[in-house]
Amino acid sequence: MGTSALSTFPLSRSKWGPLSDAVGGFATALADRYAVQREIGSGGMATVYLGKDLKHGRQVAIKVLRPGLSADLGPERFLREITIAAKLSHPHILPLFDSGEANGFLYYVMPYVEGESLRERLVREGQLATDDALQLTRQVAAALDYAHARGVVHRDVKPENILLQHGEALVADFGIALAVTATAATEERLTMGGCFVGTPEYMSPEQALSEEGIDARADIYALACVLFEMLAGEPPHVGPNAQATIAKRLANPAPAIRHIRKEVPLGVERALTKALAAIPADRFPTAGSFANALDMPAGPWSKTFPGPASPPPPGRSVAVLPFLNFSADPENEYFVDGVTEDVIAQLSKIRALKVISRTSVMRFKDRRESLQEIGRALGVESLLEGSVRWAGNRVRIVAQLIDADTDRHLWAETYDRRLEDIFHIQSEVAVRIAEALRTELSPGERARIQMEPTRSPEAYQLYLKGKRCRGLLTTEGLKKSLEYYREATEKDPSYALAHAGAGTVYVMLGMGFGQGAMLPEAAYSKAKEAVSQALAIDDGLGDAHATLGLIRFVADFDWAGAEEAFRRALELNPSSAESYDAFGLMLAAMERHDEAIAMRRRALELDPLHPIVASDFATTLLRAGRYDEAAHEARRLLDIEPGMPTAHSTLGWAHMMRAEHDTGLSELTRATELASGNTMFLAQLGQANAMAGRAEEARRILHRLEETARESYVPPYHLAYIYTGLGEPDKAMDCLEQALEEGAGGIYGIKGSFLFASLRPHPRFQALLAKIGLA
Repeated sequence: MGTSALSTFPLSRSKWGPLSDAVGGFATALADRYAVQREIGSGGMATVYLGKDLKHGRQVAIKVLRPGLSADLGPERFLREITIAAKLSHPHILPLFDSGEANGFLYYVMPYVEGESLRERLVREGQLATDDALQLTRQVAAALDYAHARGVVHRDVKPENILLQHGEALVADFGIALAVTATAATEERLTMGGCFVGTPEYMSPEQALSEEGIDARADIYALACVLFEMLAGEPPHVGPNAQATIAKRLANPAPAIRHIRKEVPLGVERALTKALAAIPADRFPTAGSFANALDMPAGPWSKTFPGPASPPPPGRSVAVLPFLNFSADPENEYFVDGVTEDVIAQLSKIRALKVISRTSVMRFKDRRESLQEIGRALGVESLLEGSVRWAGNRVRIVAQLIDADTDRHLWAETYDRRLEDIFHIQSEVAVRIAEALRTELSPGERARIQMEPTRSPEAYQLYLKGKRCRGLLTTEGLKKSLEYYREATEKDPSYALAHAGAGTVYVMLGMGFGQGAMLPEAAYSKAKEAVSQALAIDDGLGDAHATLGLIRFVADFDWAGAEEAFRRALELNPSSAESYDAFGLMLAAMERHDEAIAMRRRALELDPLHPIVASDFATTLLRAGRYDEAAHEARRLLDIEPGMPTAHSTLGWAHMMRAEHDTGLSELTRATELASGNTMFLAQLGQANAMAGRAEEARRILHRLEETARESYVPPYHLAYIYTGLGEPDKAMDCLEQALEEGAGGIYGIKGSFLFASLRPHPRFQALLAKIGLA
């Protein structure tokens, strides 16, 4: 292995000797701030000392650049470059506490990590399990993505700079390589005093040739080298010395990882090959896209979230891929998507089948992956694909069922019918798929599948438009959805699905999805009316029973009635991820945490690529007090969906509950930035500030919410967060009692909420629990 300018032994436990005399007056110069205790590591350009931060009473690692380098750099340039890195704040970046100059030495201070470096683990294990290697790579990629977005390139990504704490990766030494290379003369760009700036085994070709124009793609190349080493036991290019290693890199492409380790998935090999391209333009544009590509052969989420608790029966799992629109008018896309959803809905009524939900399959609408890759991503053995051509009063549907592993066709059919026959086509497709998969239908299942929901093609089209608008999850989308559902029921008053759809939207508005567009009491009243109409027309609608379950527990606090409705919904529609997810919400509110986790895990199995379902699973772990697991799931979600506010919020609270206030507040702040205008996230940020001892900031947020309430509705439930954090229980109880009166916010969830744990002994809180049936 070559010597790196920045290589040091890891900032972790080590059995090094006492403080070296070579440091001279450095320790004395810092004696008022740090007690320098002993040397714990040394490398080509720095020595690391264990120290104690006297002001904060914590152990730290102090890296001291060697005297010659300190003189070449000078404190002004060093501090200018390292200050940029000091602004980075990310769960997978080791923070910079301090830096400066003392008695001619340049130094910087970081946390002392109780763990080991990736280098130490590789020395001990040789190769890592594929899943472990990919997980660490995703975490490092998330850190790099964050830094690159802020204009910071690491320049020396390697196992020594990746520290492992509780199994999580922390990238160290951001900005240090840039500070060092700032002094390198052009003719000396490869070495400085005989030590490389960057590490040859991980250095990109462009960095080996020149330090000019280095960008994020150099870090992506280095990370790919690290992943290669985790899988193969050594980097892609090694030589007897630094020059030989670089020469190999410039002359030869990286070897294929599967030639060395056959069990590595093909998609990982493809991603590595692209990331290790000699020309930067041929690599991934961002570290995040590299991380995403690592999962593509098994789907972008399949290695990120737990798989099925038990495998489905052989051949009994199916995903309906988005049907292709072969109509002349591209505006017919909503109709084609509706056909896809309705076929999914019909198949979901069959208990013996595992059917993947809509959101996950819609991720493959562009169909860039092979059928085998999609099957692995979704955890199914068979796939239905097809096309729809709609012209005038005629519709032509071509459908084919395929074995995902072998590409063998199991069944195929073409339907050329009138538009009025669309439901007969969907029913027949579902029955034929069940037959092809040797699945026996009960008489009740067959009857439900063959039931015709409406005889009005116009009403059906309006229903599909309403469903699409509902899926936008915006205030305007929900309002437009209600308009379409209303028009559909005007065309056909007996259209139970349209009534049920309206009921679902009203519940969403009551729960706050519409940002105060409708008062909860009014929204729930409308929801009850719509669902009652739906069930009066057709008592066999699983979705309507699920919505009824939601109403019963969030509005009526009828816990037994809600559970009965959810169980009926799952009996009628056993592959409904939405029903499992909603049922899990209720169980968490009742503090039946193990059952809640099981329900939401099942929802994730049925909708494995749905970010909201994944976020709900992480939140349920958080409410159960499983903070490490919740943080782990939230980070994995953010690796794929960096803009997920609830994931940042979950991660923030996991840190807050572990008294890691700075990181927690950073994540909660990010949630408010991503969900601008959402009063819940803002109120929780206020509570977190109060818990961290920042009462003034908490009151500033409280005032801001009170001003907002003058213009639009702010649930008093949200204000209760801040008063609880400020230690004002009576004011918090005033807000919670008002919330109960108005049916506002998540009042149904107060028993299972750790955010109100301090209020539990309060007599008024116990009285409130009694009122909602949870005493």
